[in-house]
Parts: sequence; structure tokens; C-alpha cells
Amino acid sequence: MRQVVIAQTSVVTSVGSDLTTTFQSFLNSQSGIKKNDRFNTKNYRSEYAALIKDIETPDNRSSFLNLTDLIIKQLNDIPDDCALITATTQACVDLFEKNEKKQCSLNKFLIPSNIPKYIAEKLNLKNKGMNINSACASPTIAIIKGTQMIKNKRANSVLIFCADIVSEFVFSGFSALNALSPVPTQPFDIKRKGMSLGDGGAAILLMNEELAKKNSIMFNTSIAGYGIASDATHITAPAQDGRGLIIAINNALKTAKITPDQIGAINTHGTGTVYNDSMEINALKNTFKNIKIPGNSFKGSIGHTLGGAGGIEVAVGTLMLKEHILPGTVGFSTPERGAENLISSENVPFYKDHLLSTNSGFAGTNAALLLKRINC
Repeated sequence: MRQVVIAQTSVVTSVGSDLTTTFQSFLNSQSGIKKNDRFNTKNYRSEYAALIKDIETPDNRSSFLNLTDLIIKQLNDIPDDCALITATTQACVDLFEKNEKKQCSLNKFLIPSNIPKYIAEKLNLKNKGMNINSACASPTIAIIKGTQMIKNKRANSVLIFCADIVSEFVFSGFSALNALSPVPTQPFDIKRKGMSLGDGGAAILLMNEELAKKNSIMFNTSIAGYGIASDATHITAPAQDGRGLIIAINNALKTAKITPDQIGAINTHGTGTVYNDSMEINALKNTFKNIKIPGNSFKGSIGHTLGGAGGIEVAVGTLMLKEHILPGTVGFSTPERGAENLISSENVPFYKDHLLSTNSGFAGTNAALLLKRINC
């Protein structure tokens, strides 16, 4: 089957307007999580979020579309026959609030399935695309779907677009679930109190390796393996034994045809909630047993970007593999039991060729990707 490579990336986060700046901010332990001044938080569990000021707009337009435009603007030429898959859990949900304040009327972009058409028109793509909404595992599943399309010769290239924004609607929902932390999130820390939300997104161009070489495209990362599984335990809580994530990781190892000891580092989901982090620790301990592999979470820097998270993590993963380094976890200080030999607040070098990236979402959805460093 055909090899799938990452031919192009674009990233926008609260700590960087592009991939390189975001990656450097991670290495420098910078955090974009600040007091939230986008809306009044006095009735909510937290006053913190990782916001991107450049996307905010008071007029008849969603901040999500502004974020989308910033991500698209960084892309070079995209093949006009490229397939398109988006991953957003909320799309232009902020229009609800603007409508309540009489600032604008509701429109079609409230529906996530209309976002692919917006992007396709912006990039003059023939393919009008599809949106995957599987909670916080959406971007990783979108990348897996795109990889399978190329491997099965249903496409030569697939553009994956992943993004979400912080809106009061979403903020209030996570607050009602007691999932928000009253302080900036502390992934895998024994004192963690919940997550912080963040704006952010990424675009990833997947391409058949032969086509990339034919077009003299420089790349250093391929999609080596992938797995998806659901534990179907609860509508919001994960299975505490991590069985769904364990299956997803094992399937990724199987498709990549490698053993656990060949993985150099792990970029975890690491939301900072009590149950998610505990579940991940259990899953990783079960999968890797006595093999010590360094792991991290970016959510202490940029918050949980929901539909943007997995895409940002994979894009940054290309630089982690290139530079042989795993950024430390911001907000992490005193490890939860089981995280002592897994998570560090310091940057950790690694030299093996595979990086594992995992994401989990509501309804027990889990997805795992194995990225491989290659020499172009």
C-alpha cells in the first residue's frame, strides 16, 4: 500500500501565529492561558482560557471563520483535485451569542457540515469535503480517514483542516460539567483541577509519497500507523481502565508493524481533568508496562482546543521528530501516581524514529497515530 507523508502544515495557536513560533513557545514553556476577557465569567467555574486576540470580531461574522482564514493563509499551493476533510466540534457556535446580543443573525456556518464548503471555495478545490465530528478525537480520526483514502487509492492528496474556538456557549457547558479548572490547567499533576479551553487550529496536507517526490516537496514525516476504538462506557467520562485507548494504541502498533520499544516519545491527550489523565496513565502503563517512554501534553500551554487539538499536535510532531526533542509539559509539577516516569516539565531529547500521538473524546472515542521520521 502507498506511503502517506505530511507534505505541508499550518498552525495558529494562542502562543504562536505559525508552526515554528508555536513549537518554540512550547520549548520555552510559554503559556497562552490567561484571564478570559472575551465574555463575563463570573457565573462559571473558571476565568481562564487560551485566547487568540487576532480572531475576535464584533461584527456580523464568527471568530471561527477568522481563525480559519489565518490557517488557510499560510498554505502554499494545494492540488485542485485534493480531497478535503475538516474536523470541528462547534464551528461558528459564537453566532448564538452574537444573535442573542442582536449583533448578527444566525447563518449556515453554525452547522459544522457547512465548513468544508467554505474552505473548498477559499482554496478553489473541486472536492467540497466532509466534516468529522467525533468530539475531541475528531482531528485524529480525520487524519486517519485521509490516510486510508490515500492508501486505498481513493485520493492522491487530502487536506485535513482542524479547528475550534472558545465561545461562552462551550465554556458554560464544560463549566456545568465541573470540567474547567479554576486555575490554568495542570496536566498529570496530582493537584490538577480540570481543563482550560483554548482557541486554535491546524491544516495538514497528506500526500502519496510518490506524488510528493514528483513535485519536489520536502517532507520528514509519514503516517506509519493508526487505530480507533470506543469504550462505550459513558456519555462524557472515559473508561477508567483505559481499555478503548489501549485498543487504539495496539491497533496503531499493528498497522505500523512495530513494537512498543520502537516508540521514542508520546504526545498524550492530557487535558488536566482528574478522570482523563488517570485513564491515560492506566492505558499507557498497560500498553508499555516497564518500557520507559517520555510523554507530554501541550494543553498546559494552549489549553484544550477541542477539534483543533489532534491536528496541532500532529503538525508539531513533525518538528519534534525533526529536532529530536519532546517539549516539557507546562503546569506540571508534582506527578500523579503513575506519571513519575512519563511526564516532565523539562524538554526531553529522544532519538527513535516513531512518535505516538493520542486523543480521546466524549462517548468513549479514542484514536492513536504513529508518526515516523523519514529522510526525504
